[in-house]
Amino acid sequence: MAENKHGEMDTTQQEKTFEGFVRVSVWGVVVSIGILLFLALFNS
Repeated sequence: MAENKHGEMDTTQQEKTFEGFVRVSVWGVVVSIGILLFLALFNS
């Protein structure tokens, strides 16, 4: 097993994955709020 050296790990893939997760989460919230507003306006 390789010895761990603090600060030398390549985290580019993790950062891209996290950015994607945040993007999907934000879109999910926006869509949910849009659906709730639609239901409130049209009294469904």
